[in-house]
Amino acid sequence: MQIPFSPPDIDEQDIQSVVEALRSGWITTGPKTKELERQLAAYCQADRAACLNSATAALELALRVLGIGPGDEVITSAYTYTASASVICHVGATPVLVDTEPGSFHLSPEKMRAAITSRTKAVIPVDIGGVPCDYRAIFKALEREQDRFVPQTPLQAAIGRIAVVADAAHAIGATYGGQMVGSVADFTCFSFHAVKNLTTAEGGCAAWRRFEGVDSDEIYRQFMLLSLHGQTKDALSKTRAGSWEYDIVSPAYKCNMTDIMAALGLSQLARYPALLARRRQLIEQYDRAFAGQLESLRHYGDDYTSSGHLYLARVPGAGRIQRDALIERIGQQGVATNVHYKPLPLLTAYKDMGYSIADYPCALAQFENEITLPVYTTMTDAQQQYVIEVVKNCLEDLRP
Repeated sequence: MQIPFSPPDIDEQDIQSVVEALRSGWITTGPKTKELERQLAAYCQADRAACLNSATAALELALRVLGIGPGDEVITSAYTYTASASVICHVGATPVLVDTEPGSFHLSPEKMRAAITSRTKAVIPVDIGGVPCDYRAIFKALEREQDRFVPQTPLQAAIGRIAVVADAAHAIGATYGGQMVGSVADFTCFSFHAVKNLTTAEGGCAAWRRFEGVDSDEIYRQFMLLSLHGQTKDALSKTRAGSWEYDIVSPAYKCNMTDIMAALGLSQLARYPALLARRRQLIEQYDRAFAGQLESLRHYGDDYTSSGHLYLARVPGAGRIQRDALIERIGQQGVATNVHYKPLPLLTAYKDMGYSIADYPCALAQFENEITLPVYTTMTDAQQQYVIEVVKNCLEDLRP
């Protein structure tokens, strides 16, 4: 049996939605993109949402809307994919990497607090695997360092502290403290990449909460300007009779979402509750099967629920060589697995910036025996049972 790692769940409803967009004659940013933004904001309990071509674009534009740039610092986790940190470099700010909590895949709020300086303007926590980070502890730590915060823009001043820009690429549909992820942080950025729970093939969005004294429509306008060359009118606005005139207010970027992508997203969002429910079934079945054998990321707690995006697990007592051998053996049986993630200080780009993995012992320990098992909503019970049997047998082979 061949088990892929994370194929997309595309049904006939999704296909027909895209066909409808193609036949409409409107395939770039248009009415379906605007409707997806409205529905996503409502679903996530956010004030507004702006759809873009990736979560990376969403993160970068959120930093730009906040006015973060050269001379500023932004804190993020050492245990994440590069996009969480590369966007900080894109805007000219300095990435400040912090270690995880011991035994955790999430950044340590106390280590984050210790890294704050007067130049710190934002923190990018990561909801890894779809599990929300400890936002309560993060906000508490930021409040304790309130006197070190020096706002430089009206939006920074309105927030009144270091901004929380969540990398929730994995976490659409997750909840924290009774709130939807998307309404907890100041800005929350989601991914709709092909391997994500809810896909638009590529794509992402930024959602944000309401800020006292700030016009949310103006924040949305800034996202639109930044995503379309700084042009004051998009294609939809220019379709009105005699409405061709436009201006370019900055030499900005090109990262808008198309209506073809949005059509797929609208269809996926309509059936998303069922997709989340299936992911929970699969994760709970894995948890029962591997109890006592694997240390897995806890997806469901008393005050949070995960989106169930990734099944991250650690092999107790194993090192990197044993973990890699396990992945190879499992692969030989037709089961695709992965590793999430290689800590940033192990990567050449971040080594070249001066980061050393020796400063991130907790992140290194998480990585060295981590293995991610396949979870996808088209996986059958029989396929999952095969994965369980293969992994169990290969774990037995690891024993001395």
